[in-house]
Amino acid sequence: MSVTELSPPAAASTLATALAASGIRELLAQLDRELVGLAPVKSRIRDIAALLLVDKLRRERGFAAGAPSLHMCFTGNPGTGKTTVAMRMAQILFQLGYLRRGHLVAVTRDDLVGQYIGHTAPKTREILKKAMGGVLFIDEAYYLYRPENERDYGQEAIEILLQVMENNRDDLVVILAGYKDRMDRFFESNPGMSSRIAHHIDFPDYGVEELATIAGLMLAQMQYRFDSEAGDLFHRYIERRMAQPHFANARSMRNALDRARLRHASRLLDRPEAVDDDALVTITAADLLASRVFADTPAAAPASSA
Repeated sequence: MSVTELSPPAAASTLATALAASGIRELLAQLDRELVGLAPVKSRIRDIAALLLVDKLRRERGFAAGAPSLHMCFTGNPGTGKTTVAMRMAQILFQLGYLRRGHLVAVTRDDLVGQYIGHTAPKTREILKKAMGGVLFIDEAYYLYRPENERDYGQEAIEILLQVMENNRDDLVVILAGYKDRMDRFFESNPGMSSRIAHHIDFPDYGVEELATIAGLMLAQMQYRFDSEAGDLFHRYIERRMAQPHFANARSMRNALDRARLRHASRLLDRPEAVDDDALVTITAADLLASRVFADTPAAAPASSA
């Protein structure tokens, strides 16, 4: 069959039918609901899904469609949604028939690299066995490579990964993740790994308003809310926290809310009067001002954790 034998209306209808049958639209909508912002990331995931869907349809129609390389690299700072996107990517690949199980196995160096001779290979192969049919997500993947330590066994894990990524790419997708500058150096030192990565996706940091929205969604899920003063104050908290070391985007928001809940509970425990439902769900400015982020604020309570 030649391309000219397929009329545009029939192609469009078939593709629309294939999209509806795949369930991809719902997964992309779920990803959009789960993650605030990240428009470039969501757009790239949609593009990948569209390419795979079209490739699948091409094969069904008898057109050439080579086996796609699906290994990926997610770069960005902590708390920018890399693990969540990896989970959704696994589901998308499963829905399209590129993975037979569609599960996610998330690991770090410690899960793959042994401490003595003969320990690394079985550890790495055991993880790979668990991940087969799905996605292996390796966070901070650059820690696998430590050339400064001659007795380090990370290179052995890398060599096993390279072999499996090439020979089993129809049954396993590997996603490497970490800071962009460190991943760039990792690929420079490991060209074999770089050549196997087809998709590089950068996850940008969130802005203040996006982080405030994320915190609001987290509060709603936990059935808490800010009072009006605390809501305004939390924007100031975010601005200050972003300027401090070890800021981790959405992860830092969750930590901040967990600590605010601790202070909220302690405050209620000290109240002599009965606690009504409104008090049980309302976080006040005092619960935020106790953070060390506001340690230099005159109205702040004695400094606590961030």
